[in-house]
Amino acid sequence: MKINNATKDLTNGNIYIQLLHLSIPLILGNILQQFYNTIDAFIVGQYAGRDEFAAIGIAGTIMNLFLFMIVGACTGMSVLFSRYYGQKNYRMLHIQHFTALTTGLVFSIILGSSGLVFMHGITALMHTPVQLQGYTCTYLFWIFLSLPAAFLYNMYAAALRSCGDTVAALVILAMSVLFNLVLDVIFVGHCNLGIRGAAQATAFTQLLSCVLCILYLTHAHKEFLFSHKECTLRKKAICDTLSISAATALHQAGLYIGKALVQGVVNTGGTSVISAYTAATRIEGFANSFGDSGSAATSVIVGQSFGAGKPERMNKTFSASIKCTAILGTICAVFLFTGSRITSALMLGNSDTYALNNSDIYLKIIALFYPLCFTGGTFTGYFNGRGKVLITLAGSLLQITLRVVISYVLFSDMRLAGVAAATGTGWLVVNIVWGFIKRFRYKA
Repeated sequence: MKINNATKDLTNGNIYIQLLHLSIPLILGNILQQFYNTIDAFIVGQYAGRDEFAAIGIAGTIMNLFLFMIVGACTGMSVLFSRYYGQKNYRMLHIQHFTALTTGLVFSIILGSSGLVFMHGITALMHTPVQLQGYTCTYLFWIFLSLPAAFLYNMYAAALRSCGDTVAALVILAMSVLFNLVLDVIFVGHCNLGIRGAAQATAFTQLLSCVLCILYLTHAHKEFLFSHKECTLRKKAICDTLSISAATALHQAGLYIGKALVQGVVNTGGTSVISAYTAATRIEGFANSFGDSGSAATSVIVGQSFGAGKPERMNKTFSASIKCTAILGTICAVFLFTGSRITSALMLGNSDTYALNNSDIYLKIIALFYPLCFTGGTFTGYFNGRGKVLITLAGSLLQITLRVVISYVLFSDMRLAGVAAATGTGWLVVNIVWGFIKRFRYKA
């Protein structure tokens, strides 16, 4: 793919068409990412036992807490990449690239080391059943080792998105999903390594993904490459990187700390409820892929427009995105509601009726709130694109706090139905708060 075809100036042109062109590869990529996250659980569920399947759900919640701190930090880096790309300030883009690479690698190494040290304590704090704790820690060990590779992949995927090249990131992700599936079948199905094999497959796949991204970027996007003279850590670049990336990382960390706390509540319900929650959240993740793509596309266009000094275009992007995400969220909600029983049975089978019923009711209730999840993504993309990451951080912390508190109150009587109602309430409140801020603080 040539550079001229791969790169896109998103500061001019039809916004709806640009949102569509950006979103379609992102949607497909997010769906593939959900397959990537679900493959381990599905293969382990087929070839191992119920305990290992439940442990995948607990380990996945902890893994996502650490992994999405990295993803959040890379989201902040992409805001800066988009800004300098929109300005066509390639010298600062090179300096920002080197700064992001250096600080991000240090951060991911520290994060992975911390995970290895504290994983036993974290699983205990989450009320992990004794019979599941060994399986959970085995999975997490390999995931924490691979966090630096995960950072490199996510940073370079964010760089590709920042210049509008979402197709390349999709192709690389598709190759990674296929590779992960093959390794899962070999390690878990044929070598009988169980949950350890699933974790090793994920770790090796992360390494492959980052290598492919780096090779592609150096070939097709030479405007990102820094020279030896530009390998310098400048105070402004460091401050910009830390201030924005720290906020976006905390945004994701807050969400997943909240999810970990909710998982802790769910874990008190026993293995059947844990399995039901694992299945339901995997299914929900597929629907949420569409909303996440709208948020990322909005952030890219707003970020480039901000760098080019076009506030009117930023607001037109927000208006177009909020309409599209509201419609898309409604469509996904209908499919999620009507297909809840079938999809739950595909993940869980029909033998555990109690788990199947809990997964079914969770998905039906969460579907009622789903358009709010999607429109919330538009607010996140808009504020992140403008660099107002503290607004998204504050909103997400408010949403997750409500989710955790209400889940604790409702779980004993309502089980997963209470967790779903708590999640939807959080989405409703944060949409109201962000809408108020956008209307009265950021009219232009």
